[in-house]
Amino acid sequence: MMNKDILLTNNLSNKKEKFIPIDKNNVGMYVCGPTVYDDPHIGNARPLVIFDILFKILKSKFSSVTYVRNITDVDDKIIKSSNEKKISISDLTNTVIKSFSEDCDYLNCENPTHQPKATDHIDLMIEMISELIKKGFAYNNNEHVYFEVKKFEDYGQLSNKKLDELIAGSRIQISDNKKNSEDFVLWKPSLENEPSWNSPWGRGRPGWHLECSAMSKKFLGNEFDIHGGGIDLIFPHHENEIAQSRCANETKFFANFWIHNAFITMSNEKMAKSQGNILKIKDFRNKVSGQVLRLALISAHYKQPLDWSDKLLEDCQNTIDKWYNVYFSSNKKLDYEIIQPLYDDINTPGYIANLHKLYDKAIKGNDKDKQIFNSACNFIGLLQETKEEWLNYKKGKVDISETEIANKIELRNKARADKNYKEADDIRDYLLDKGVLIEDKDGKTIWKFK
Repeated sequence: MMNKDILLTNNLSNKKEKFIPIDKNNVGMYVCGPTVYDDPHIGNARPLVIFDILFKILKSKFSSVTYVRNITDVDDKIIKSSNEKKISISDLTNTVIKSFSEDCDYLNCENPTHQPKATDHIDLMIEMISELIKKGFAYNNNEHVYFEVKKFEDYGQLSNKKLDELIAGSRIQISDNKKNSEDFVLWKPSLENEPSWNSPWGRGRPGWHLECSAMSKKFLGNEFDIHGGGIDLIFPHHENEIAQSRCANETKFFANFWIHNAFITMSNEKMAKSQGNILKIKDFRNKVSGQVLRLALISAHYKQPLDWSDKLLEDCQNTIDKWYNVYFSSNKKLDYEIIQPLYDDINTPGYIANLHKLYDKAIKGNDKDKQIFNSACNFIGLLQETKEEWLNYKKGKVDISETEIANKIELRNKARADKNYKEADDIRDYLLDKGVLIEDKDGKTIWKFK
């Protein structure tokens, strides 16, 4: 059907390039998955959906695509979180992995080909560290093993910075065990109550960067096509992965293409735990369809920040509501012209613009037009529920009787008359949580289900 080129922005060259796989019969993609110390938030959802769509794009052109997304289940953040929550590490990681898996289903993401866990591959990590020591790129001191950054001359190529700039701009862990401040840890001893494994350097655990190097090698080989993740991983995580992998495996490159999605912001501030503006995916599950969230997550180009707001969700809800007017079960093959924006650097806003045009055609047109529109929605993981399921989903979110709505509106009107605006706002928010929107119009309060 399609022999047109896929173009992707490669952060290794800072250019948009034609994607040419190493082996067109077996395309390999590795994406950094979650560190399972807490329930995933909306910021984590963006790469889930973006790389799920890239997986679909690659499969539309190539016969075999291997998509690997790891789970980091041993890490300092996990140990800290388990101590704070006073639960065992295994209870914490199992709970968060379950929540993550439910979030992926909720967002209509396909399962990756492989989803390896770090703790299942410690032996491969020990093997890789031994190789790095043997080849002179790493050293062992006081039960710690470090990668010696100065020994790898291409260090800083991905983040496009010189070594001294990178050191100045990062929070580098100072330690007497290191030869140089920029060297990063490959293995470290564990405290008594922390997860630990036997190694030639004593009982301990691997450094975070090493985990991805070992798991990508196992499933994709020493060199593969695409490595993805959030923009915050470029340095030091991805820079360190490149250094370890190329030195251990003696290769000219590690991944050919490096693709990173930008942050999600709220009121133009980065969503982060430290900012106190975290929205967890699971908190949306009982309020909004996963399709609505999915559409919101691809409404901006993946390389641009996406500013999150209630209005964005409301607009996406209204769009999907409208699109269900022409729902038609279909799996029609799509012409290249329709998919073209996605082939051009995963341009999801351009593709959504195409969907709006196809909808306008479908609402006036015949069954064939409806089939094309629905297939185009299905291609990016939308309109995959039947119309009946969609309407039931919406109905199921309304957890309030009309009598209670009328009573609440009366109480709100009284609160407003008494100038008790906080109570009036609380009642409005209560109704909103129950799936009811209210609007004050011409001296009257009208309401509708969301």
